[in-house]
Amino acid sequence: MDLTQWLSPWLFALTLLFNLRAAWKLGIDWKGMTTTVRFIRTAYTRREALPTEETLERETEAPVFLHLVAAYQEPGIAATLRTLLAVRYPHGKVRYVVVTKAEEEAAPHPAMGVSTGTLCRRFIAELPPYEAKRLTHLVMPGSGRKAEQLNWALRPETLAALLEDAALDPRRVFVAVSDADSIPDPDTLRWIAGEELGGPGARAYQGVTLSLANWDRLDTRGRICAIQQSSIFTRVSLARLINEPKRIRAIAAVVRVLPSWLGRCARPLLEFCFRRSQICLGHNQFVRLDVLRALGGFPTRGATEDSTLGYMLGARGIAICPLPMIELTDLPETKEKIIRQNARWYKGVLDDVAYLWTTWRRAPTAFNLAQLIRHVVNKVVEWPVAAGVYPLMGYLGWHFAYAYRAEHPILFGLAVAVPTVSLFLTVWVGGIVTQGEIQAMEPYLPRPVALRWRSPGQWFLATFRCQTYWLLATRAAWRVLWQLARYRRYQPTKTDRVMVTAPRGGWLGRTAGRLAGGAGVELDRSRAVE
Repeated sequence: MDLTQWLSPWLFALTLLFNLRAAWKLGIDWKGMTTTVRFIRTAYTRREALPTEETLERETEAPVFLHLVAAYQEPGIAATLRTLLAVRYPHGKVRYVVVTKAEEEAAPHPAMGVSTGTLCRRFIAELPPYEAKRLTHLVMPGSGRKAEQLNWALRPETLAALLEDAALDPRRVFVAVSDADSIPDPDTLRWIAGEELGGPGARAYQGVTLSLANWDRLDTRGRICAIQQSSIFTRVSLARLINEPKRIRAIAAVVRVLPSWLGRCARPLLEFCFRRSQICLGHNQFVRLDVLRALGGFPTRGATEDSTLGYMLGARGIAICPLPMIELTDLPETKEKIIRQNARWYKGVLDDVAYLWTTWRRAPTAFNLAQLIRHVVNKVVEWPVAAGVYPLMGYLGWHFAYAYRAEHPILFGLAVAVPTVSLFLTVWVGGIVTQGEIQAMEPYLPRPVALRWRSPGQWFLATFRCQTYWLLATRAAWRVLWQLARYRRYQPTKTDRVMVTAPRGGWLGRTAGRLAGGAGVELDRSRAVE
């Protein structure tokens, strides 16, 4: 028997396993998407039952919110602050803080002319006194990233001045985080208050975020990427938060029916196999002040403080409650900006490995080990290689299947069917279902956005080019790995919202134009430069 004959059965089994995993993951994504959309629909149908502002004003136990915005080179900061001030919640129980950097004050972006801090001061000066009292502008000295800016607002002397008596009971105070391009639902705080007053509440909440705020300024490729990026937050992030309590209850139920000695042995195995990590998104995010103090503030070691915060909460047994209220943010408006954003996220993924390893060494539990292994396999390794490995495994699955066509017809049929189903689900879930479910949330968006395609040609491209965003994410991961291999460092960059340029149509734009009969190739291009 030569080497090829010896390897063939093993390669066949390997490709079958990969294709089964791909089909299984797509099925899980499908279920996660529908679960999240159903969760959102149910919540918005009950919107009228939320406690009113008058009720919350009288309720002494109603939570107090400290809403933080870290801003750097943000020409549109005034619009964001105006949106935040319009949130429906008693004025005396919410404070807004925008934190800028001293380094930008000294050297503003040339295209802006003035710093973000100057824009904030101008905005506050134009507010009536009762509104200006609710909004505070802080300037962080020195350098630092978003996490350092947020922590600058959490200094004890700052909290005492902002929160006054509420600072004495940090269990009543929620620290909210929004990005400088966030458009939150005006009833988000009322929803959280209803949960806190009507039941046990939670120590952390994470809401739905959709990258659709600048939909009108995006070309066809940009809109495809906006839908795919939004799908990450619905089919993965929120779906996990919705399902994690069910997993915990199921594990507890299994352990209860087992003998005590067997239950003690089975629990670590069940937690290793079925528990999942919690994901914070860095905006539309709410964490109780006493929890943040216990954590030492927002984590500053990695490129992305939000993902690390999710792991820190999970390691301490703090469940993040899913929040159904939607917040809109911008998608980076050029291909290069999308790559840079994903590169920053992937650098954060690499940075999280050190934290997860240290956490497991300090507390070697089954849950902590599972978080470390899944993070390395599903994110560190799979992110840069999935775009090449899964198509290759599909092709090899069909190739090796024919070796068993005559001798094992059932095995042949199974081996052909699995990659075929995986390919079908890639188009069905990644293209058709994702589009439909994201567009189904249009009535619930905090700002009107028309998400329907203008022609069948655009729908066709969005369906069969649904992998466009993931190919850009793959390029981003390899950019980080190449920089680390060559220079031993990668400096993540902030998403540029100063230089807003009109997207170039390229091959995808020209094709969309032909399919649409020459109309709507680059939609609202005249609005792309502000």
